[in-house]
Amino acid sequence: MMNKSLVATALFIIAAGAGLSPSDYGKMPTERDLGSPLIGGSFTMISHDSSVVTSADLAGRPSLVVFGYTRCSHFCSVALSEISAVFNELRSDKKVAALFVTVDPEQDTPAVLKAYLENFDSRIIGLTGDPQKTAAIAKAFGGYANKVTDEGTGDYWVGHSGDVYLLDKRGRFVGAFDLERPPQEAARELESYL
Repeated sequence: MMNKSLVATALFIIAAGAGLSPSDYGKMPTERDLGSPLIGGSFTMISHDSSVVTSADLAGRPSLVVFGYTRCSHFCSVALSEISAVFNELRSDKKVAALFVTVDPEQDTPAVLKAYLENFDSRIIGLTGDPQKTAAIAKAFGGYANKVTDEGTGDYWVGHSGDVYLLDKRGRFVGAFDLERPPQEAARELESYL
């Protein structure tokens, strides 16, 4: 068993290296503490209208990021409907966006995403890309995707993270965005980042 004072000294050295003071001991380091994003980052993907979209394209507007896929049986359509309801509470000239990042890039081509997203607010942007880019953006947000195939039918579903991420207008991660509240309340929070 390790000596407790040795463990405490090691933790102090790690905290000092991260720029934390002794009073910060036991606290989770944040982006501000470490000087680099813990969640999110730059990306280059293809949108539902087949244009290239990068993280820089979101500059100047707060954004929501959600992972899913068009064949998702429940969560994705509910989340996008809730985001649409929040956006509906904001005037159409309010610069906000939501990114619907597919976790099923083989199926969710730009054309498939475009047809699917016609049911939701036009400020929701579908993103797809090759499997490596899709996996990289999910990992950058701490998300996951797990494809499960039914060996009997050959059909599949994709288990995926269900968080909605809020980015400020400089593209920095703010926190999880709560959609389980009245749309007016959620819209007020989003508007505070404009």
